[in-house]
Amino acid sequence: MPELVVQLTRVGFLILLWVFVVAALRVVRSDLYAASGLKVAIPGLRRNKEQQRPRGSGKMPRQAIVTHGALAGTRITLDGRPITIGRADDSTLVLDDDYASTRHARLSLRGTDWYVEDLGSTNGTYLDRAKVTAPLRVPLGVPIRIGKTVIELRP
Repeated sequence: MPELVVQLTRVGFLILLWVFVVAALRVVRSDLYAASGLKVAIPGLRRNKEQQRPRGSGKMPRQAIVTHGALAGTRITLDGRPITIGRADDSTLVLDDDYASTRHARLSLRGTDWYVEDLGSTNGTYLDRAKVTAPLRVPLGVPIRIGKTVIELRP
């Protein structure tokens, strides 16, 4: 009887080890695909140039400011070029955050509005409290949360 228990325990640990290996490979694979920059068509993304700007502030964002996190106080001037955010060394804003992916998110200018787009990150990108699943317009002062880092667009 003890021999059977030992063998079952060995098999159980072996199965548990393989489950862990497969889970680790899935995480690495998702980071690699996000890092490769593959473009995926996102249903529901409207490219209508006649979209109206919501009434309210007529000010254009001029800078992105990190308001919370390790890089709090960092300012990035918005000059029309896309801003990549993540742990990769070639990102515009390089995050040293365990909850950020290599290529986590991108801020890009479309017409006169800035949009945030999640690049297939593991933990997601949040605009205010909503998870970003497609490119979303970023209003002034609305927080963009990536892991422990919070970014806002300011005039």
